[in-house]
Amino acid sequence: MTPDTAPSDTAPEAAPVAAAAGARHLECTACGGAFPAERPHGLSPCCDKPLYARYALGPDVLGPGDLAGRPADLWRYAEVLPVRDPARRITLGEGFTPLVDAPRLAAALGVRRVLVKDESQNPTGSFKARGLALAISRARELGIEEVAIPSAGNAGSATAAYAAAAGIAAHVVVPRDTPAPILEEIRALGADLRLVDGLITAAAAVVAEGCARHGWFDLSTLKEPYRVEGKKTMGYELYEQLGGRLPDVVIYPTGGGTGLVGMWKAFGEMERLGWEPGPRPAMVSVQSEACAPIVRAFEAGSAAAEPWAGPATTRASGLRVPRAIGDFLILAALRESGGVALAVSDADMERGVAEIGAATGIFACPEGGATLAAARRMVAAGSLEADAEVVLFNTGSGLKYVRA
Repeated sequence: MTPDTAPSDTAPEAAPVAAAAGARHLECTACGGAFPAERPHGLSPCCDKPLYARYALGPDVLGPGDLAGRPADLWRYAEVLPVRDPARRITLGEGFTPLVDAPRLAAALGVRRVLVKDESQNPTGSFKARGLALAISRARELGIEEVAIPSAGNAGSATAAYAAAAGIAAHVVVPRDTPAPILEEIRALGADLRLVDGLITAAAAVVAEGCARHGWFDLSTLKEPYRVEGKKTMGYELYEQLGGRLPDVVIYPTGGGTGLVGMWKAFGEMERLGWEPGPRPAMVSVQSEACAPIVRAFEAGSAAAEPWAGPATTRASGLRVPRAIGDFLILAALRESGGVALAVSDADMERGVAEIGAATGIFACPEGGATLAAARRMVAAGSLEADAEVVLFNTGSGLKYVRA
């Protein structure tokens, strides 16, 4: 099942609550089984798959007009976020990042319009702030006092920041070759930082052991229900920033894929809220040629992705994720939207970073550069139409990848 074809938000087994008071229940993304939202959860007990928060949705819950005058951050969408008590929200100013018009990129690609969603403007310099703001706020609300996360880098620094703000202990485990600026950031924010040889999968094994031995709560991508709720706000923002509609194409760098499936979830919620966003965008997943399990599975027509054996080194550390637990959700969203999955080289990413910088003034991360490389591939293949409006996601600051 896809995030939007799983059983609807209107069929929980628990008693309904006020629309503004968080999720009604949690739902297994594989079978639709419902679980109470008021205790900590990892993967679904039924299928060992990600859980989604489901809300009481309808035209009377939240309308676009209700957003007028609200703070320009992700908490403006409180009715469709899981934190019940506003006093439990941990905020460092995350969300409502710029959507930058890039006419010179559009002209270079030969398409009608290109916009860059610049997530580097988030706290700790990346889109990871969105998910960790929600996950740690909800963890604190549920009484969790110690969290842990395996990370390729940016999720680790976001965890450290929000845990520090919440007064929660954080354990961050990352590959030893994580960019040095990110390591310094994590240390400066007070987290317990551990380096491992190998990939994020090796870091995940260390976190799993610590969770079993010490009772830490695991914040791994899609292994808890609330990081995706923070990431989905990127979809709501696109609707608002484009004046009440969605773009034709969204090109998104994909490691764990939480942002891609989160936006797909948001689009479904908007429809049930009665926002009439129009046709959903074609979702495009871009990965590194060094590690492209989603691309391989998409091209093979598979519903799930096999782990990528022995990923090579890549500048885009956030794309070096050999196994995505939400693989079936990513692939379903790509196919339902008429999108595609593409892999690009490090050289193409670096050219993309330079082109985005020269055309917009944004110093993109390598993952952001990958989105422009993917757009060029689509133009060359004839799969990006000349009248398309395209959003490229720059997921973090290039400063975090600068070599010493």
